[in-house]
Amino acid sequence: MLTRVTDSVTSTHLKLAVSTMTYPTRLALFVSVAALLSAAAWQACSAGDAPQAPTAVTNQHPWTVPDINTLPDDTWGKTVRYGRDLINKTSTLIGPEVRDASKRFAGNNLDCQNCHVEGGAKEFGLPLVGVSAKFPSYFARTGRVGTLEDRIQGCMERSMNGKPLPIDGAEMTALVSYMKFLSTGRAIGSDTFGSDAGRIKELQRAADPVKGRTVYANTCAGCHGNDGQGQRNGAVGDAKGYLFPPLWGPDSFNDGAGMDKLINTANFVHSDMPEGTSWKNPVVSREDAWEVAAYVISQPRPAMANLDKDYPNRLEKPIDTPYGPYADTFSAEQHKYGPFGPIAAAIRALDANREQPHD
Repeated sequence: MLTRVTDSVTSTHLKLAVSTMTYPTRLALFVSVAALLSAAAWQACSAGDAPQAPTAVTNQHPWTVPDINTLPDDTWGKTVRYGRDLINKTSTLIGPEVRDASKRFAGNNLDCQNCHVEGGAKEFGLPLVGVSAKFPSYFARTGRVGTLEDRIQGCMERSMNGKPLPIDGAEMTALVSYMKFLSTGRAIGSDTFGSDAGRIKELQRAADPVKGRTVYANTCAGCHGNDGQGQRNGAVGDAKGYLFPPLWGPDSFNDGAGMDKLINTANFVHSDMPEGTSWKNPVVSREDAWEVAAYVISQPRPAMANLDKDYPNRLEKPIDTPYGPYADTFSAEQHKYGPFGPIAAAIRALDANREQPHD
C-alpha cells in the first residue's frame, strides 16, 4: 500500500557513503531517512477519500463459488455439508453451551460466519473460497510453514477464544473438506480475486475511537446493541448463538484475533457492514470505517496468553498489531490506531539495514 520513494541520481553516492559507516551509524541513518521519506510516501498513498477498489491481477482466479447443492448425498457430500454447518452454526454445534460437553471446542458463542460472511462464500467478506489453495504456506505469526489445519486451529484459539480441534476428528475433517470444496479447480499457491475484505486508503492520522463511538451509535448499535453485546437468538445457555454477534466483552473474540487489528476491522466494516452491504456499494464511508473500527478495538475483550511469542521475526509483525514486542520504537498506541506510514517506513529501513554487511 505504501509507495517506495527513490532517487536514482543520488543512489550510487548514498551506497558508497553508507558502506564506509559503522553499523550503529548506518542504523541511525536508515531510520532517519525513513522518517523523512514517510511523509511523502504517506501522502502519495493516502490522497483522496474515495474507496480504493480492489483490482484483479493476471494470476488470480475470478470470483466463482461451487454449488454445494450439486454434491451427492454420500459420505463426501455429507462431510462437506457438515463443514458448511460448522461455519454457519458454530455455536450450536461446538459452542460452550452445547449439551455434549466433549464437543465444546469454541469458547464463545460466535459463529465462524460472523466474519466469514455467507458461510465463507461472499466476495470480499473474508471468504473461504480458494483458501485451501494457499496452503501449505509460511506463517509469520509462528515463523514456520503451516497447514490449513494449523490455520483453523488458530481461529479456534483466537477468534473463537476456545481450544484446538482434534486433528483427526470429524469437525476438522469436515471443515477442511468444505474449504477444499470451495477451492475446487484452484491450484496450490494460486490466489482468488475477492479473497479478503478489500483495501481502503489509510488515514494520515491516528484513527479516533471517540469519533468512532458516534459512528457506532448511529450505524451499528441498532443491531449490535449500545453496549456492543449483540442480540441473542434465544436465552443464555440454549446454544442458539446470536442473531447479531457481540463485538466486545466476554463472549467475543479475544485480543489475539485478527479482528482485533485496526486494518482488518476497518476494511471489513467498509466492505461488509451493515449486513447486506456489498464492497461495490459501501454504506460506511472510508473515514467512518477507520473511526468505528478504532472504537470497537478499544473495548475490553478476553485476553489471550503468550501473545509476546507471536511473530518471532519482529520485522514481519503486521504494523497494526496492538501488542508488542516490536522491532521499531513506536508506541503500542500508534501500532493500534496509527498513523501507520512512519511505522512502515521504519520497518523497511530496518529490514534494508539487516541485509547490509555489518562492520
